[in-house]
Amino acid sequence: MSRSGVQSFQSDRLAQVLAARRLSQVQLATMVGVSTATVSKWRSGAQAPEHDTLSRLATVVSVTPEWFTRPISKKLGSPLFRSNASAHVAAREMLSARLEWAQDVAISLGEFVDYPDVNLPERHYTVPEQITSEDIELAASECRRLWGLGTSVIQDLALAAEGAGVILVREETGAAQIEGFSGWSYEIDRPFILLSADKDNGYRSRFDLAHELGHAIFHRYIERPTDGERHKLIEQQAHRFAGALLLPAETFAREVRIPPTLDDLLILKSRWGVSGAAIIMRLHALELIDDDQKVSLFKRRSIRWGAKSEPGDSDRVPERPRLLKRTIDLIVEEKVMPLEMVPNHIGLSVTDLEMLASLPAGYFEGRNNVIEFARLKSSSPPPDTLWVGNSTVVPFSKRSRA
Repeated sequence: MSRSGVQSFQSDRLAQVLAARRLSQVQLATMVGVSTATVSKWRSGAQAPEHDTLSRLATVVSVTPEWFTRPISKKLGSPLFRSNASAHVAAREMLSARLEWAQDVAISLGEFVDYPDVNLPERHYTVPEQITSEDIELAASECRRLWGLGTSVIQDLALAAEGAGVILVREETGAAQIEGFSGWSYEIDRPFILLSADKDNGYRSRFDLAHELGHAIFHRYIERPTDGERHKLIEQQAHRFAGALLLPAETFAREVRIPPTLDDLLILKSRWGVSGAAIIMRLHALELIDDDQKVSLFKRRSIRWGAKSEPGDSDRVPERPRLLKRTIDLIVEEKVMPLEMVPNHIGLSVTDLEMLASLPAGYFEGRNNVIEFARLKSSSPPPDTLWVGNSTVVPFSKRSRA
């Protein structure tokens, strides 16, 4: 027996939007004005909404009706979360759905542009026990070499990561316990990273990004662990990679006075863009301080500054993603699509698109919000390279269209 209603309705889309909006079937049924049993049938695929009901459903969850008819993209491979606590299940499901939406955005925009090629060290580990500390140090050095970063301070890690083909999202999540997570897209073969903007700490945010890059490099082919010890090991490996990437052994070690004081940590923090706590862990990883010295530094840090904050935390503005925003800027600037048509093309609400693509609030309200790029002289870089102010570029090319 065929189901009634809109035949192209995708029940997986309903499950996705319930997770993204953190709604129960009971809540959604009340909002749409149908029974909970009806929503349950929609979700199982046994029944589909009628046309008018679908319009009502789309309105209450802030998507277009047509969005519900699009086949869902492949899920990202084994998203890895910092917290595995059962209390955070709903938050993890919500953020997974949000990152799947970011994938949808990237796929939709990718119809018109070619993103930067993925340029990350390739590793094919299948279990975390295969990964050694030496492997991690070598991968961090290789990553810097591939990105042309040398061995000094990384001025803007977000810009470097996006230039290497990583799709980066930074938005407020309402789940402060989850500072970031990542997954590999098999639809467009590149990593996606979502960072929480709930804590406005540029030092922490940089480290969180480096941590997620570690997952993308080392843990792509490793199944998400279910036991606590293996999860802990994977997190330790990502932490070690973050420290090695941001604080390269050969140059960082030369700047450290041993034994370091708390004031020394603050000087290093300001220069390298890494928190004092992460610096302590890096010093220990490089065996510049022993276990007792590490414990002593953390105790003194806690007594003097407290456990959750440090002096100067507000001095560094968190690095913002640019790639998806610049892609939309380019599509509108080159008159590929009118500004007001972009949200409808993707199917998500203006608010969702502004958050996922790091667009300023009100971006779609008027043409004046779109950057007018200067015309480049013949001696300048090719015209498919985008600049914002005087910052380094993230190049990507317009895809030729028939």
